[in-house]
Amino acid sequence: MAFAMSASKNTCQKNKNNMKIHLIGVGGIGVSALAQYYLSKGHEVSGSDLVASEITDFLKEKGVKIFIGNSAENVKENLDLVVYSPAVKKDNPELKFYKEKGVECLSYPEALGDLTKEYYTIAIAGAHGKSTTTAMLALVLAKAGLDPTVIVGTKVKEFGNSNFREGKGKFLVIEACEYDSSFLHYSPKIIVVTNVDKEHLDYFKTFSNVKKAFRDFIMRLSDDGFLVFNGDDKNLSVIARSFGRRSNLDSRFRGNDKNQRLLRFARNDGEAKKLRKILKVPGEHNISNALAVLQVARILGIPDELSFSALSEFEGTWRRFEVKEGKAGDKKITVVSDYGHHPSEISATLKAAREKYPDKTIWCVFQPHQHQRTYYLFNDFVKTFRKAQTDKIIIIDIYDVAGRETKKINSEVSSEKLVKKISKENILYFSLSATESYVKKNIKSDDVLIIMGAGDIYKLADKF
Repeated sequence: MAFAMSASKNTCQKNKNNMKIHLIGVGGIGVSALAQYYLSKGHEVSGSDLVASEITDFLKEKGVKIFIGNSAENVKENLDLVVYSPAVKKDNPELKFYKEKGVECLSYPEALGDLTKEYYTIAIAGAHGKSTTTAMLALVLAKAGLDPTVIVGTKVKEFGNSNFREGKGKFLVIEACEYDSSFLHYSPKIIVVTNVDKEHLDYFKTFSNVKKAFRDFIMRLSDDGFLVFNGDDKNLSVIARSFGRRSNLDSRFRGNDKNQRLLRFARNDGEAKKLRKILKVPGEHNISNALAVLQVARILGIPDELSFSALSEFEGTWRRFEVKEGKAGDKKITVVSDYGHHPSEISATLKAAREKYPDKTIWCVFQPHQHQRTYYLFNDFVKTFRKAQTDKIIIIDIYDVAGRETKKINSEVSSEKLVKKISKENILYFSLSATESYVKKNIKSDDVLIIMGAGDIYKLADKF
């Protein structure tokens, strides 16, 4: 059943007013959005993280009291709630202190899970494309007057370069991450799954476990819920059938009418051709993301004309093929900052770059993210870079992720070993400092420089 396109105020707020809430690991992209949500509801919010960052500085300007370093001395007054990042270890001094005091302590997924019960929640899941699809959908809903509240894993220009949008309507749009099976805490009415891939194997260990987690998430849908899934993904199509069989839905995935609760999208759909003409963000992966948004919009009764208009205005999000004019000395170049850190994402981004800049020389500086991901997907990285139609690729040292690394694996994998295994003349290993000077010396005017990775590599883009 389609919903009327009028925004209704959310009146189901279980939290009492003027709570004192402290968030540990507040610099994380998810926890920081939740901090802004609590702040928007009038609560007194503080947070701590191991290091200062752009995010902690942004939150401080917003009114969040920020502490750098984890210590039980950070917040002495009585608290009503503590929320901590999944990356925070059990022996964290702040977490231990508050638990011993009997303060309610929730992980970020648990806290967000509570929030999903208070709204009509739309959860965007998938190994890749979650942030872009979430942002696209949020802008469509906003343009339709539904005024959604949004929690997304990247900064969005239309949200004031924030990862949070405060809305007055009944809809909550969230990015639902599979790591640590976090999304199993959520209670959405609509689930969108963009794809399923071999990701977060440091936690899941096997691809079978990844697929099981997505199946378990989908099966959390109530019988009146909707599943929107990517029919181009064979693994996902199999998983989606579980929901279809349970709910006695059409397993052939045909006839996506308003009464159907299992909705498939694919790049051979009729709308894909139109989207290729109007989307400003490049790449076939973004066609898939936009097709998913169209299906959700139709569930909510939003006219296609309005959806296409909103999608045509979408300019992308922070570090998702973010294009800027740059300079290397006196040479004018194009700089693309991209968050891609999984082989599938790298492949999609480099392919999109070649399609967008068919006649230009393309450079890519890539920072692998996390030793464990590099270890588990080593051969996939090798295949991806061997196939890449990119003129020059530089791979720098692996970015360590606090709480997610092991000494054994750290010693077994490195960027140097990866470059040696790839064994192509145009793929080099440099340190970060050497990379900057090498690129500035050798890049030519009008070349394209892609700065790619999920760590601190984005700082290199600022130098160009």
